[in-house]
Amino acid sequence: MLLVSVVPVAVEKEILGSLIIIHDITREKLVEKMKTEFVSLTAHQLRTPLSAIKWSLKMVLEGDLGSLNEEQRKFLEKTYASNERMIRLINDLLNVTRIEEGKFIYKPAPLQLEEIVQNVIAASQDKINFKAIELKYLKPAKKLPLIKMDMEKMQIAISNLLDNAVDYTPKKGKIAIELSIENNKVKFSIADTGVGIPKGQQHRIFSKFFRGENVVKMETDGTGLGTFITKNIIDAHGGEIWFDSKEGKGTTFYFTLPIS
Repeated sequence: MLLVSVVPVAVEKEILGSLIIIHDITREKLVEKMKTEFVSLTAHQLRTPLSAIKWSLKMVLEGDLGSLNEEQRKFLEKTYASNERMIRLINDLLNVTRIEEGKFIYKPAPLQLEEIVQNVIAASQDKINFKAIELKYLKPAKKLPLIKMDMEKMQIAISNLLDNAVDYTPKKGKIAIELSIENNKVKFSIADTGVGIPKGQQHRIFSKFFRGENVVKMETDGTGLGTFITKNIIDAHGGEIWFDSKEGKGTTFYFTLPIS
């Protein structure tokens, strides 16, 4: 595989010709493919035992194997939470490898975006309540037009944005989700009063494994893959995604999707 670069050669604004540089990148592409395959294989092998551990812990916590005292319960709940984080990491790695291999398959169908948003909020309600966060969900009085999208993938995208908003917003903070129509597109926004993204690092927000310096210091959980995956999902649906952020003040993510 060859990478060809063309550079114009000019003297005092007069173009004399072009310099063609041919670089053999066969080895680099082979190494990249091997790394992707290794991550995919490892993630698949890890997911099965982690799932088995999850259900075993769940049975014990629910009392199927006998009653627990308070100390035992707290210990097992921490273990269960750690196992859940590992499963989330494995799922993120698998999604990234599928994106890179072009196998992140979409099954689009005409759907209501507000229903998907409502489902995601409901699934995160315990986490929101635990941090006493005030969540506002603003949507138009009338139903939004149908949008052709993959329900599972869109839930992943919105879940990633909501999880980030909850994780990086202090207790008793605020999150506002809004749906609207703009220029024949459905627009989604999620604003938080969280820690924000450092200005010098904002250009990296949609890259793999990126986590802001201020977030790392907070010791919050995260893989740095959520926004990368979300952008790929929105792009694949023909949409656009962007954000505004000020460190210490909060962040607002936006995306638009074309109306079917």
